[in-house]
Amino acid sequence: MIKMDQIKSFSIEDKNYPALLKKISHPPKILYVKGEVFENELCFGIVGTRRFSSYGKQVALEIGGDLAEVGLIIVSGLAPGIDTFSHRTALERKKRTIAVLGTGLDEESIYPRSNLKLAREIVKQGGALISEYPAGTRATHFTFPQRNRIIAGLSLGILAIEGKIKSGSLITANWAFSQGRKVFAVPGPIYSSNSKGPHYLIKRGAKLVESAEDILQELNLSGKNKKGEIKAETKEENLIIKTLSEGSLYVDEIIEKTKLSASIINKNLIAMEIKGKVKNLGGNIYAINYR
Repeated sequence: MIKMDQIKSFSIEDKNYPALLKKISHPPKILYVKGEVFENELCFGIVGTRRFSSYGKQVALEIGGDLAEVGLIIVSGLAPGIDTFSHRTALERKKRTIAVLGTGLDEESIYPRSNLKLAREIVKQGGALISEYPAGTRATHFTFPQRNRIIAGLSLGILAIEGKIKSGSLITANWAFSQGRKVFAVPGPIYSSNSKGPHYLIKRGAKLVESAEDILQELNLSGKNKKGEIKAETKEENLIIKTLSEGSLYVDEIIEKTKLSASIINKNLIAMEIKGKVKNLGGNIYAINYR
């Protein structure tokens, strides 16, 4: 039975409709969501093959986890293989992740069935399942390529980890190119068919990636996340640093988590930005400045 009460819908005019997704040429007019989404989240997409190698799995777990650690919300497609590892590594580090589906969000429609438990864990840990298809919509050869534009549209950039020339990950990367988003790719052995897709993207202008830091530098973020590196001078600064240590946050979320007034938060954020302790990433989203 479809549990419609767990599924929310947002029109493109609604406040929480993702701001980046609005900017693509054909954004979904209606988004169906299980879990939580916010207007100005910093998302990053990771895609790749279902038929992964141990190398591809290691890359997805390490790079995906490192990106999640510094506050980027990992977006992928819930497919077996690289998608699964990308979601899983974020969850293991107690971070939010978003899965974009090519089906309805009711449990009878979610595909693949093998990742139904993962889908539940994503929502339970504060992440989200997203689809442009209403409950009851089953998977088709059309719905999955279409959902790939949403993965790209939600994200600041897309990382391709293993995939053949004709694969879903290449479709997502091509959407990212057409949407003006940054595209990244992990190189692999020249004799592997799974390397053909990433190598093709690199030849087209995707940035070659060997570590999360390559991505963070391109996005003007920092991966250096060492405790004690940023010292608080007041109890208010200490609260803010402690709150942001888990990742970047919108100013309203900082206010909510610290229980400090808006005026105190704004005053301290301005002072801390001048001192180089925090950085405004745009749209009143703040992160610790580890550089």
